[in-house]
Amino acid sequence: MIILGIDPGTATTGFGVIEMTPAGGGSASGGKNQPELVDFGVITTDKNLTDAERLNILADDIIQLLKKFRPDAVGIEKLFFTTNQKTVMTVSQARGAVLLVCQQHKVPILEFTPLQVKSFICGYGKAEKKQVQYIVQKTFKLKNPPKPDDAADAVAIAMCAGHKYQKDLRLKA
Repeated sequence: MIILGIDPGTATTGFGVIEMTPAGGGSASGGKNQPELVDFGVITTDKNLTDAERLNILADDIIQLLKKFRPDAVGIEKLFFTTNQKTVMTVSQARGAVLLVCQQHKVPILEFTPLQVKSFICGYGKAEKKQVQYIVQKTFKLKNPPKPDDAADAVAIAMCAGHKYQKDLRLKA
């Protein structure tokens, strides 16, 4: 099962791709539900472009990720209250572009607040970004945390989405 995690933004959108083995399945981890990191990175856009041009680049790159990895589900971060009105508007636009592309490609979408992701990853909803990065690094036995922060956040979102998606599948069975 392939899960794509997205941390949306207009300037920088993080992505993380993980593979989840079926619960109790015969993976290298002895049947445990240990995710494997497939890829991560960021989509960046030039600040000199118009919002429409930047969103078009983001949408095109998300389409390429969907075609390349063929995820079973996409996890995306929900917006939370912020005092920076300009940031919330551009992130909302980026989120909308990602949601639209995923919906058009009929990929199930799971949405999580930063609090939910941090609670799942660290056991504490107000954990610092460095704590999330540390858990991601240790989970996948990486020499260093994924960089930039947006990529590490996207991997954490993918982990949260993978767990929730598998849990939902088990409940339906």
